[in-house]
Amino acid sequence: MAAAVGLTLVPFGPALARPGATTAAEMDWRPRAELPVEVRNRLPAFCEGGYLPLTGEDDQATGADGTESPGELPLNASGLYARYEIDSELVLRGGVELSQGAVTMSGEEARYNQRTGHVRLTGPLVSRGQGFLLTGEEADYDVHSGQLNINTASFLMHSAEMRGVATSLSRVGPSQVDIRQGRLTTCAPDRNDWMVVATDIHLDRAEGFGTAKHVRLEVQDVPVFYWPYISFPIDERRKSGFLYPAFGTANTGSGLYLAAPYYLNLAPHYDATVTPQYMHGRGLLTELEGRYLSSLGQTSLQLGYIDRDRAYARAHPGDNGQRWALDFDTRARFGHGWSGYGEYSVVSDGDYLSDLNRSLDISEATHLQRRGGVRYFGNGQYFELYANGYQTLADRIAERNKPYSQLPEAVYGISRELGAVETSLTAQYTHFYRDNDTLSGRDRANGQRLRVLPQVALPLRALWGYTRPAVTLDHTEYRLTDYTPENQRIGRTVPVFEWDSGLYFDRQSSLFAVPYNQTLEPRLYYAWADAEADQNRIPVFDSALRSFSFDELFRRNRFSGGDRVGDANQLTVALTSRYNDLLSGAERFRWSLGQVYYYADREVTLDGLGAETRSDSPLAGEAVLRPLDGLELRTSLLWDARTRHTEESRSQLVFHSPGYRYLASLGHTYSRGQFEQSDVGAVVPVTDKISLIGRWVYDTQLDRTVGTLAGFEYNNCCWSVQLVSQNYLTSAQQLDNRILFQIQLKGLGGSGGASSKIAEAIHGFEERESLRYGTR
Repeated sequence: MAAAVGLTLVPFGPALARPGATTAAEMDWRPRAELPVEVRNRLPAFCEGGYLPLTGEDDQATGADGTESPGELPLNASGLYARYEIDSELVLRGGVELSQGAVTMSGEEARYNQRTGHVRLTGPLVSRGQGFLLTGEEADYDVHSGQLNINTASFLMHSAEMRGVATSLSRVGPSQVDIRQGRLTTCAPDRNDWMVVATDIHLDRAEGFGTAKHVRLEVQDVPVFYWPYISFPIDERRKSGFLYPAFGTANTGSGLYLAAPYYLNLAPHYDATVTPQYMHGRGLLTELEGRYLSSLGQTSLQLGYIDRDRAYARAHPGDNGQRWALDFDTRARFGHGWSGYGEYSVVSDGDYLSDLNRSLDISEATHLQRRGGVRYFGNGQYFELYANGYQTLADRIAERNKPYSQLPEAVYGISRELGAVETSLTAQYTHFYRDNDTLSGRDRANGQRLRVLPQVALPLRALWGYTRPAVTLDHTEYRLTDYTPENQRIGRTVPVFEWDSGLYFDRQSSLFAVPYNQTLEPRLYYAWADAEADQNRIPVFDSALRSFSFDELFRRNRFSGGDRVGDANQLTVALTSRYNDLLSGAERFRWSLGQVYYYADREVTLDGLGAETRSDSPLAGEAVLRPLDGLELRTSLLWDARTRHTEESRSQLVFHSPGYRYLASLGHTYSRGQFEQSDVGAVVPVTDKISLIGRWVYDTQLDRTVGTLAGFEYNNCCWSVQLVSQNYLTSAQQLDNRILFQIQLKGLGGSGGASSKIAEAIHGFEERESLRYGTR
């Protein structure tokens, strides 16, 4: 079937090219100053310009809806001169314009054979369509299939900002291009910092990936790597294939490491990544990550395995060096308020995390948690049933200090309003277990605990304040094993009274011509609990003494968990003030100050801690200052007015410029008689493309540096590199060093893993990375 032809002899002229442009990329490239303001504002500072497609160009332009084949669409043609032979040939010369659906072509001469549907286009030619821009010397076009073959071609894909040249190029479909003897890059038209050179390249925008044969990567025209075959993404969609290798130095091994991850896009809802990595001095470690997404939720499984760790075998005579790790996590939503979760982590030995772990989501810790259960929340009720256990890694932890497993624990809560009265009930049942065969006395106990807390409250609220008196009965029952007979059944009931009240005052004013609203919020909180002083016969399953802070001003129990209920007769007096910008709604300044006054000695203890006779607490305060959108100062303080000593303090000043080009943080942490540390971190651009990265942590008590990070980052619009040296304090109190490296080739991904480590060290760096790669 021949395509219909609409002939219009109107002198359009090829107005698609910029003056002097010779390639597709040069045609649509605009220096920064020539870009529209809205495009220029979201362009990173290190980019010199960007691509600006022809105004009005659209993937579905000229009536194509993506469902019709080219042969079903009319071919429209125009030119300065035309010769037409009926049912034979149409010849157009001078300013030739052809269009079929979303595809447009321009050149100097076109010959259209109506019998075959073949068009021969010559002269400097330009073709646009569905996100492609192509140029060349001459082309053949089939109006039935839509295939376009161009010799001596250049091309540009706007969405991927990928450009290149080729000996010949074929647009074999609306979204597919075959390139022979091609070179491609994402660098600006006047830069060839890196190029991928290949004999055959296939780009598929519909699938979101490209493939190439006999590929070499050139940096500044110098070959640096060769692949017989590669598959690479050209958008954000996933594709099976090798990811970029990671390499550098680390605490994993005694020298260099090299990792070659391979990604498996198995199905739209599950995938896997296999990462073999060679570590000098240790051997071949293989890590596997699998992810599964269902209608209920998502699940991930990570494994690490090394058959023989030579360094570990030498350090542990008699051990074959076989080591492994597993990390499992799942989340699910069943509907109607029900959800489920599970997490399980285990390693072969306590040194695995510090020796080998690079990618498993297990942080270095003293315990690994295993937990799984179900939850329900709805209609004013809450229910959770779960089992929880641990693997203890650190040998230095005594048996009596290892945590108990909860096998299982069930928690139920409900609240109801009965007129003006608010009632609630919280109940918790737990079966605690730990291998206590080597222990004695209270530490040897296992058993069950039931805790019930019914409460009645009278909440009264108004615009100017609130008050909430409440009465709670804290009742606990124990059924114990492996304990003395007289203490196998223990009961404890503690009546509790709480009264929380607050007022709101506000006024409006202005500062530096900016209107703001200031609030003054006094708060009184009284707590009374008639707890038995001697609770030491009760085992300690999950309780600990809370660290005092501003948040603790409004807790009636100074112990966490359920094994100790603190005696209380105390009043908290606190004051908070806020300053809100009325123009932006932002909270520019907030400060709070409070103190607890005790009307009786505290006698309940936990392992000898928690008793106190003084009648007041240290002053607890916190403040947040945000004078600018990118500047924030946070500070918290515990100050003892009696001794005039600061007990604890934490301050952090964070600054970032718009776009996070500049980052700076200054922090100080102090705990009297325990530690004092100062840290400084910054990312400072030296030029639009080069930034210095650094962090320094100093411990005053140890009188030594306990961590440093120093390096640089280079960015331009087509590639970036980060290189930093990190020193960190090991558990043996020694400074270890590693080199962190990461390179990113825009459009092809990157290697190394410096970025995540820098983000852990410098506040705001993760947001900076997201903006840099997510705005274009």
